[in-house]
Amino acid sequence: MEPRPIAITLLGATGAVGRAVLEVLEDLDVPVGRVRLLATARSAGRDIEFRGGPLKVEAPGAEAFTGCDVAILAAGAEASRQWAPLARAAGCLVVDDSSAFRREAGVPLVVPEVNGAALDGGATLVANPDPMAIALALALNPLHAAAGLARVVVATYQAVSGAGHRGVEQLQREAADLMNGREPAEPGRIRHRIAFNLVPQVGALGADGVAEEEAVIARETRQLLGLPGLAISATAVRVPVFYGHAAAVHAGFDRPIDAEAARQVLRRAPAVKLIDRPEEGVYPMPMLAVNDDAVLVGRVRADAALVNGLALFLTVDNLRKGGPTNLVQLALAMVERRRRG
Repeated sequence: MEPRPIAITLLGATGAVGRAVLEVLEDLDVPVGRVRLLATARSAGRDIEFRGGPLKVEAPGAEAFTGCDVAILAAGAEASRQWAPLARAAGCLVVDDSSAFRREAGVPLVVPEVNGAALDGGATLVANPDPMAIALALALNPLHAAAGLARVVVATYQAVSGAGHRGVEQLQREAADLMNGREPAEPGRIRHRIAFNLVPQVGALGADGVAEEEAVIARETRQLLGLPGLAISATAVRVPVFYGHAAAVHAGFDRPIDAEAARQVLRRAPAVKLIDRPEEGVYPMPMLAVNDDAVLVGRVRADAALVNGLALFLTVDNLRKGGPTNLVQLALAMVERRRRG
């Protein structure tokens, strides 16, 4: 029997995440029926190609959610707070990509391969985690099952696309200026020059000196793994890469686990690809992760600084499994559960 088509409303269709959601729907051959694309009034009337034909972008309104199976919200926290209640009132399931509901009681934060059972309670609103939390949870969850995760120290190297279109444009502009002997204009979306530079701050600093992204990584990784007491410390760095976040991870475990045992575990893990032949120069790099729906993991080795320690390096396309692919998987899982009753 052919699967029943799904009616989808996509808010933020003209942004980087929204466009990537449409690509994922095509690549995964999702059985889509009606698709409504919503964006700001400024973008209304534009056409976006989907499966070989044009779809008209509309300005959002409550009627856009009528008859919808699931709404994917990818337009930022303010828009999500405005439109999620209206979508749910229309009987539409909601998957939100913003930070608007991630800390709200009763709203699951889910990566299907890690804690998919959190969807079994019939939630009508689900939050998509931070891209780095998704990547860390996918890599660490199978290792935790094997040896008991005790502590994590992670440094993340995050692409400018994580700051949206303006981040990408800033790197393009600054790199062109510097390569042509011009002094770049004042920084834009990223507060310092990012071309040929690293910026060790992603998000506002708290009173304790911890940046917003660092706090999010720690909090959401704990939540996804079901380890509220996990000792985790993160340093988030913005790097001059367009797409693909990466992380150097140092993890300590309750029980001994050597590098080869860890590799065997990771080879079997869902949504993880082990790329680990460093003697041949083969290891995870952002350019290899682009358009991949898995987290790439390599450089697996013992870490003598930690009890039962392992070190590894990972990378994820923040506009695929680090975001849009997970959004689509959540949408499909929610619709399937509702239809099963």
